[in-house]
Amino acid sequence: MEDARQNTVHTHLQRSVRTFSATEKECVPTILRAAESIAESFKNGGKLLICGNGGSAADSQHMAAEFVSRLRIDRPRAALSAIALTTDTSFLTAYSNDEGYEGVFARQVEAHGKKGDVLLGITTSGTSKNILRAFEEAKKKGVVTIALTGSKGLKTDADCVIAVPGEDQQCTQEAHLAVEHIICELVEDVLFPQKHG
Repeated sequence: MEDARQNTVHTHLQRSVRTFSATEKECVPTILRAAESIAESFKNGGKLLICGNGGSAADSQHMAAEFVSRLRIDRPRAALSAIALTTDTSFLTAYSNDEGYEGVFARQVEAHGKKGDVLLGITTSGTSKNILRAFEEAKKKGVVTIALTGSKGLKTDADCVIAVPGEDQQCTQEAHLAVEHIICELVEDVLFPQKHG
């Protein structure tokens, strides 16, 4: 029994390492492009809208918190405007009850998005209908679209797609968190460069 449990631990960690390694090999250019788009939007007075379902909803909130607060405690800086579209339970339940869940993020993009803002949609499958609808609405409004997804990519157009390689959804979500932290760090580096010496 002990050997089986140890095997579970080793197997999962090895899968995670392979996913992270593949992400490093394949996703660096799109991660850099995503960070550049977000930094440019913030520089020009824009904001970041973030959405996802389930664990990706939690990621949306985590990432928004990093931007509004800060990623690194040793880097004091001004707040950055980031909104998780997953947090307003009154709106989410009212709209879902009246209109259906597929439009909950698109409606908020319609309300809050403006030209020059960025929408980051997080979907491990790439097929989440409410994320796809949000991207469609964003395109209409001139909002830059970034998808953070899994190996199958996104089933619609986005300006930038970060497709984490691998078939294991858990490992994809783990890599997503690392990518989100990297993007935050890159944006902070651009907007709030640290003085050395």
